[in-house]
Amino acid sequence: MNKEGYKSGFVAIVGRPNVGKSTFLNRVIGQKIAIMSDKPQTTRNKIQGVYTTEDAQIIFIDTPGVHKPKHKLGDFMMKVALNALREVDLILFMVNVEEGFGRGDAFIIERLKEVNTPVFLVMNKIDKVHPDDLLPLIDQYKDLYPFAEIVPISALQGNNVENLIEQIKKYLPEGPQYYPPDQITDHPEQFIIAELIREKALHLTREEVPHSIAVVVESIERRKDSDTVYVGAVIIVERDSQKGIIIGKQGRMLKEIGQRARMDIEALLGSKVFLELWVKVQKDWRNRLAQLRDFGFREEEY
Repeated sequence: MNKEGYKSGFVAIVGRPNVGKSTFLNRVIGQKIAIMSDKPQTTRNKIQGVYTTEDAQIIFIDTPGVHKPKHKLGDFMMKVALNALREVDLILFMVNVEEGFGRGDAFIIERLKEVNTPVFLVMNKIDKVHPDDLLPLIDQYKDLYPFAEIVPISALQGNNVENLIEQIKKYLPEGPQYYPPDQITDHPEQFIIAELIREKALHLTREEVPHSIAVVVESIERRKDSDTVYVGAVIIVERDSQKGIIIGKQGRMLKEIGQRARMDIEALLGSKVFLELWVKVQKDWRNRLAQLRDFGFREEEY
């Protein structure tokens, strides 16, 4: 039964790569469901985070950063980002005030003009700039698009995030609670576990292995006679040299990736985890549609 006056709806977060969309989502939900990296283009699929209170439920969709595609995976990510704009109640256009206005922002604003959804300009990373520098930047964006609201925040520190949530609620329609109050995402455990492993691999290998990493979780087994969850996963790379980097000298890098990922997976599942990782080379997988589908990038879902 719906509560009278209860607000609910879907909110897309769009923006250039690396403006802090995943950091914001994790801040609001209070649990790690979107991977974070200082490399752009870490988010590949729409990640739904569910925020539930007594008076509202907000379903956030975190999209891949809008960018000029360079391969089939890029085309897919671009389609996901733009399609998200057409299926939501509200759009948060997030910008990094430290970087200022860029060509990517102009590109996104042109796409926003094609939809009738209300758009908030969310100015992230305000902790990195002097307040006096914000006003001319706000004017620059206002001249290009009639934003419903303009809200400066720091997703990392939490500044003004609660105010943004209250503003979002005002724009949502009355509606049902789509998800149970304790559910924070609609993704299966396998997806989140794969993302957590991929985050560690990206973070630890830095520039040596770019975005040619995919992770496939092959098994999650809860044995009756044990309180440990056994997880088996494969890290996919495009070249033999990348495989060597991921494994590291005497397997040290792979062990470190596994140890760090296991801690996050244990927090997610609430139990001890035994994590077994393998590394496979699948040459040029980002340009092969069949392999993209195998790794979970299913275009028909969008």
